Amino acid sequence: MCPARKPIITRFAPSPTGPLHLGHAIAAIYAFDMAREHGADGRFLLRMEDIDTARMRPEYEEEIFNDLEWLGLEWETPVRRQSEHMADYASALGQLDEMGLLYPCFCTRAEIMSEIERSQSAPHMTAGPSEGPDGPLYPGTCLKLDGSLAEEKIASGTPHALRLNMQKALSMVDGPLVWTDTIKGEIRATPEIFQDVVLARKDVPTSYHLAVTIDDHLQGVNMVTRGEDLFPATHVHRLIQALLRLDVPTYSHHRLITDRNGKRLAKRDKATTLKTLRESGYTPTDIRNMTGIISEG
Repeated sequence: MCPARKPIITRFAPSPTGPLHLGHAIAAIYAFDMAREHGADGRFLLRMEDIDTARMRPEYEEEIFNDLEWLGLEWETPVRRQSEHMADYASALGQLDEMGLLYPCFCTRAEIMSEIERSQSAPHMTAGPSEGPDGPLYPGTCLKLDGSLAEEKIASGTPHALRLNMQKALSMVDGPLVWTDTIKGEIRATPEIFQDVVLARKDVPTSYHLAVTIDDHLQGVNMVTRGEDLFPATHVHRLIQALLRLDVPTYSHHRLITDRNGKRLAKRDKATTLKTLRESGYTPTDIRNMTGIISEG
């Protein structure tokens, strides 16, 4: 007798920091359709990644609901908001700290760039990559910081982030890390491309990498659908899963919607919003056609 297949659980996780555009539409519809394609048991979740408190606005969240309803999508309630679950991320950080894998980082961006420039100009340094998926690779300045000095800085209230000691973390993982992508096949994870990634920011006691990995595990998401721009992030997410013994979902990194110059649509570039398209007379079917997704029915 064949074991019962688990129902597929997908999610759409926007940040309420601005209106949705066509790029968001393809991400939401892709996740929704994948859940529906797997039968009545398929589940589609909506999550608000609202840890960017400086840019987050309640009205943006309401607009997200309106846009998704207009597209004909339905999701389970209650909606998970990351800002309401900081205890979950603190618990994960506590486990990693007990494993000796975290260290405080007091560096500013300017200090990091200055250190990188000094390192690259030193005659004894060998050439190597200076950029990772998150930008300039951290040179490990605070990893070398004396423990008592770090404690003094923390006690005095000096702002600091928490970084993962990548080299030590990799030494605690048995065997190669892999994940399955429905589009690219089996992938071997190489989280070292991120170096000592930030897991808790100075302004928020978590980071995208930590929060999204914990959320997907706690919500039972077993099919993570997201744009191919986030494909590199899965390398570090897979490491976090291994360290904390979390479930490993299947991934599906879909294509991106780009503008006429081939640039990925982004809120900061004022990409045309779904609200504008809706008010201009476009229909949900039009949106599906514009994003290359065939209309259901």
